Amino acid sequence: MSGDLEESRALTDAISYPDGGLRAWLIVFGVGVFQTYYQLHLLKDSSPSAIAWIGSVQIALTYGIAVWIGRLFDNGWFAWPAAGASVALVVLTVLTGQCTKFWQFLLCQGFAVGIASGVIFGPTLAIVSHWFRRRRSTALGIVAAGASVGGMVIPISVQQLIPRIGFPWTTRVLALIFLFTTGILNLCLKRRLPPVKTSGGVFNWKAFKYKPFSLYTLAVFVLLTYIDVSATNAGIDTSFDVYLLAIANAASGGARITCGMVADRIGPMSVIIPGTIVAAIVTYAWPFAQSLQSLVAIAIVYGVASGIFGSMQVVPLIHMGDMSDVGRRIGILFSILAISALAGPPISGAIATATGDYKAVGYYAGSTILIAAAIMCYVRYLMTGRLFGGRF
Repeated sequence: MSGDLEESRALTDAISYPDGGLRAWLIVFGVGVFQTYYQLHLLKDSSPSAIAWIGSVQIALTYGIAVWIGRLFDNGWFAWPAAGASVALVVLTVLTGQCTKFWQFLLCQGFAVGIASGVIFGPTLAIVSHWFRRRRSTALGIVAAGASVGGMVIPISVQQLIPRIGFPWTTRVLALIFLFTTGILNLCLKRRLPPVKTSGGVFNWKAFKYKPFSLYTLAVFVLLTYIDVSATNAGIDTSFDVYLLAIANAASGGARITCGMVADRIGPMSVIIPGTIVAAIVTYAWPFAQSLQSLVAIAIVYGVASGIFGSMQVVPLIHMGDMSDVGRRIGILFSILAISALAGPPISGAIATATGDYKAVGYYAGSTILIAAAIMCYVRYLMTGRLFGGRF
């Protein structure tokens, strides 16, 4: 049996990757906005740090269950879990519109939507890696750009629709959008490589014996989601803060596609490290931006820098092992990220509440990002034997 598995792994690595074609690009195609509204309207009696737990729990569960979903993916399970999660996501979005209390939002939008999103999210990135090798970074960059499109469309849609049709009907419109997008996802996504029964349990502790892997997972332990709320606190018209988030996402979308194309030529870490350093610098500067023009400039630069990291974060990980175990490796990374996703925004909110402004938040987040960049430089050195040059 073990001999068959080793032979299967060898065959998997030997199979050529399509790197294009209709099916491959269909795979690519398939694949924090509410906080201000809750804070100003529905949950006025709740603190910003408490409201931040809704988004934190949602993101944490989206990432946190990835290690189990990744293991299922490696063993051949994807289509039925994705279909069930898609239906759940649509239904839960409608139910969110009926919530009126903090615990209801936390349960519905935080826990339930987070789990449904997690079932869909992780395996989609693993599937793309099945179809691309030479142009893998470009493909994943296009996939990540879809998040930026959503980050532009959904915040503006919510901001415009709520005053016109109310919060419940706004969530129903969002549910229709999710029905359309998840429908495309379920029609287009298909794994190419056969499932392989890999050794070890759900959480592959042996992977952490490989120093580049363990250090890289530590480096991506970063999260920041407070730019839109900061705009409101800086005295900017509340109708514009959502556009600030959309501007950042627009800049991020272009960067995600471009950096993917560049990474295919010079290596993913050669793109991620400079982008992370820029993100740290901008994060230090962001709390001091008090005018509309300065906030827009910060949003654009931060959007570009964060877009690079957001689109390329899994690419180095894919190169650190066999394709038969890619779902579990990505799952491990995202499950670790879940800890920072759960704690990051509430910590930022608590710091902002205690100090009365966001300068301390900027120091905290910027320092964290800068430390991550330093660790990434060491990972690059371990993989290539040099800090500069080399295709990784």
